Amino acid sequence: MKASKFKKFLILPIILGVATASCQSRAKDPSTFASNQADCRAIEHEAGETEICGQPQGIVVLGPYVLEPLLALDVQPVAYADHLAFRQKDYDHPQAQIPYLGSMITQPIANVGIASEPSIEVIAKIQPDLIIGLEVNTKEYDTLSQIAPTILVDWSEPENNLKAISQAVNRPQQVEQLLIETEQRIKAARKTFAPLVASNPKLLLLSSSQLQEINLGNFNHGTCSSLIEELGFQLISSPELNNTEPNTIVPISIETLPQFNQADSVVMLGSNFSEREELDNFESHQLSKIKQAWSENEIAQSLDASQAGRVYFIPAYLCLGLTGAIGTKLYLEELEKQLIPPQYN
Repeated sequence: MKASKFKKFLILPIILGVATASCQSRAKDPSTFASNQADCRAIEHEAGETEICGQPQGIVVLGPYVLEPLLALDVQPVAYADHLAFRQKDYDHPQAQIPYLGSMITQPIANVGIASEPSIEVIAKIQPDLIIGLEVNTKEYDTLSQIAPTILVDWSEPENNLKAISQAVNRPQQVEQLLIETEQRIKAARKTFAPLVASNPKLLLLSSSQLQEINLGNFNHGTCSSLIEELGFQLISSPELNNTEPNTIVPISIETLPQFNQADSVVMLGSNFSEREELDNFESHQLSKIKQAWSENEIAQSLDASQAGRVYFIPAYLCLGLTGAIGTKLYLEELEKQLIPPQYN
């Protein structure tokens, strides 16, 4: 729920007071202060440049696009805001409360709301050493910077995000190895998928929650389509997507599906995120309604890919919400599990 401007003005004095108290409390230890000042670096990011000193311990992250690279660098957050309101309370058992990444979080962390509209008051009470957000947090940037050094990254550039975040948390030496490991993983997957690509090269990539509206696009704001193309598949497009900007998504109706019947395979990204407070059966919740709708629809079942048993349902969150090293690994594993028939293993 959006906070009104009036509420934001009411909160601002509280923030400034807490932030000032936080800075004063940190400055009480001269040795720590001197050590931090000797280890300062200027981080360039989407909102400008921020100086960060020492090794931040209390890190607030706004969204999975930020949480993923932080965890890949073996750094734990103290607070998190998801993109969707999966949970209202703190993450007292993150393994069951944060999709996919929760298993990598080793202790309970605070919930600071929704990534696009984080709770400024809660963040101020935490007194973090570092806040990492996205471009969407530009409107809160000045206020967040009053609380702690803040950097904003571009969610569509996972490699640049990883580099900026690694500098912010003082672990730049780990970036190259992570990038090498990801490239090696993709290279190995390309070899695994080669026989399937040779026999069934054309793939239709769609996204929907219940088949009432279907999205066709290149989905390059995540790894959804780019990774499939790196494996060697030819993505089926439409005239509407020709000469359009990157990341363009075109809604299509179920009645137009026969126009794409040249596809050897169909990958449907299930995107049902409604009615979720806890994350039990999170994967099946994303997919159950779209699977049922596809199985009951005569047009969908008439496609050659359906007749051949080559329609696959994959959680959209895997490739749209996790665009870095961890998401790439999980997405590749899911693609291989579903698409590779036994004779190719």
